[in-house]
Amino acid sequence: MDPRFQEIPRERVADRIANELLRLITSGELAPGERLPGERQLADMMGVSRVSIRAALQQLKAQGFVTAVQGGGTRITAAADQLDSALARLVRSNRDNLHDLAEIRSKLEVWAARRAAERATPEQRTEIDRAFVTMTAAGRPSRFKAEDDLNFHLAIAKASGSAVYLHLMSVLGDILEQMLTFHRYSLYATPADDQRFTQQHRAIWSAIKARDGDAAAAAMQDHLSTVLSRYEESSIPPEEAGPQNEVKGSAGG
Repeated sequence: MDPRFQEIPRERVADRIANELLRLITSGELAPGERLPGERQLADMMGVSRVSIRAALQQLKAQGFVTAVQGGGTRITAAADQLDSALARLVRSNRDNLHDLAEIRSKLEVWAARRAAERATPEQRTEIDRAFVTMTAAGRPSRFKAEDDLNFHLAIAKASGSAVYLHLMSVLGDILEQMLTFHRYSLYATPADDQRFTQQHRAIWSAIKARDGDAAAAAMQDHLSTVLSRYEESSIPPEEAGPQNEVKGSAGG
């Protein structure tokens, strides 16, 4: 036997599934924060067994690329949990850091809105449409304001077509969710604020639908400049913000 030549192990179906899902994650086709279809649906779409799907998801969970969702299901994360925790502590330790994060986010999201308008696929536009329709639905409970806002911005991030940008967003992780909760329930908590945000989101959505990159960038800039303008006026720490502090009224996001 020649020791230079080793037997090549057969790749398990679960390994091939995990590699394919990882390819979709690293390419940005599966975005951080996105919820995967259920095991049965994934098995049907990929032509494999649910057992193999479950084993593949366990591999990706162990590597930190996906996480279980309370109530069932799996969501895309990123191997950035430690960075996220450090960032969250940094922001909570000093209010100026939250302002800095909002300012940095405004630069990134203006770029993403332009890219989404110019490059989004029909499927990605449909996802943005769905997020906007959900957030502006009549009678939508106000407890979903921050979640709907986050989903709208994540849909735009995915439509930018940039895996690098998506993973930058994933590093923000929970702190972005905390930031939007602070915005929607403390910084801008009145029905008039909700209406303003709805109008601004509508302008962003309309520009992306029209494939107008300049208009999308301008609309996003206007929206995030509004947020930044009130930071200096507000004194509510973000960790104290939440649905319990909301003003009842319009749920526009």
